[in-house]
Amino acid sequence: MDFVRYAERAATLLNTPIGDAAAVRDFLTERSWLTDLVVDRDAGQLRRFQRELRPIFEASEAGSEPDVVDLLNDLLAKHPVTPYIAGHDSQSWHLHVSDRQSSVSDLLAAEALMGLAILVCDLGATRLGVCQDEKCTNVFVDTSPNQSRRYCSDRCSSRANVAAYRARRKAEAAAIDEPTEGTA
Repeated sequence: MDFVRYAERAATLLNTPIGDAAAVRDFLTERSWLTDLVVDRDAGQLRRFQRELRPIFEASEAGSEPDVVDLLNDLLAKHPVTPYIAGHDSQSWHLHVSDRQSSVSDLLAAEALMGLAILVCDLGATRLGVCQDEKCTNVFVDTSPNQSRRYCSDRCSSRANVAAYRARRKAEAAAIDEPTEGTA
């Protein structure tokens, strides 16, 4: 089990509008073995989980490590995770989140929480972020070596950089057009 991938899936889940069971199935397009198990109730449970998960990313963005850990521990208690060891031989043992969860939404919550918990322990509690583009509310996992990620995507980064460039150009043009003191 690649826990960074599960942490990134947690961010993707949080960024995905979940309106109904069809939206859950769309979210799971790369995991077709789960799509047939989705029921209508999963959508509502995932929307609630999204509301519970977002404060963790916001606390990390604010640099509040104790809040990240406390919020994550609260969700781990509310959504128990039962990992198990899987593999085909002694060279391939790895962890999985239990597939004995009662629903697809329970499995997705367990994967997200386990991924985030391992990420926080391995990389630190401030590796989760909220996009700095003022037009975006998406979250992301920062695995960059120098913890410098500020945007959820290249698109948001480019949009913010272009907006900043245009604002600088406008300010420069305004400064040139203003008469200086002593000239009339």
